[in-house]
Amino acid sequence: MTSAAPVLVAVAHGTSSPAGRSAIGSLVAAVAARRPDLTVRAAFVDVQPPGPAAVLSSLDETVPARLVPLLLSAGYHVYVDLAEAAAAVPGTTVAPALGPDDRLAGLLLRRLVAAGLRDDDVVVLGAAGSSQPSAVVDCERVAAALGDLIGRPVVAGFLSAAEPKLANAVAAQRLPGRRVLVATYLLAPGFFADLAGRSGADVVTGPLLLAGEPAPQELVDVVVERYLS
Repeated sequence: MTSAAPVLVAVAHGTSSPAGRSAIGSLVAAVAARRPDLTVRAAFVDVQPPGPAAVLSSLDETVPARLVPLLLSAGYHVYVDLAEAAAAVPGTTVAPALGPDDRLAGLLLRRLVAAGLRDDDVVVLGAAGSSQPSAVVDCERVAAALGDLIGRPVVAGFLSAAEPKLANAVAAQRLPGRRVLVATYLLAPGFFADLAGRSGADVVTGPLLLAGEPAPQELVDVVVERYLS
């Protein structure tokens, strides 16, 4: 008799944005479609229910669960919120965050190209930010990977909890006759994506997930790999 595979609980931040909720839902649905052999559930650490603890309590206690953060870097939510939820239910484990990962840099490049990236554009990575220093470093690694792809330096700017602030990074990168583009390193539409849109850049790309569009295969791949890791 073989034991059941752990339930994949995909844990996003949560948002009040209908577009953001739809986009996150598309990713969770795509993961479930990719792995029909798994039970896939969604949970959220803030703003919207259900929380990870509520989802874990609703599951068959004989089947373990693995919490997969739908978060681009490992900060407070991973090290505290998810760790505490997992510790309360024996057998529950926490997977690594989605980033950094070179495939995410490739997806950022696709968003830039779709937005009309030019050879002389200056690019700034727009990330949420974290009080966890390692999470900031993770974002800077993605900025460096994106810079390698486009053949020019990319600096990271943050929307909260870290420096430089995105608007200041955009202003600092201004050069005569050249546009500044923000590559939005956020998972889905919502409050932070709206803030990025007001950063003062000439062009701001959409986040990695877009409402009304299928979840990019790169993201589905990363989520499934984090579950298996």
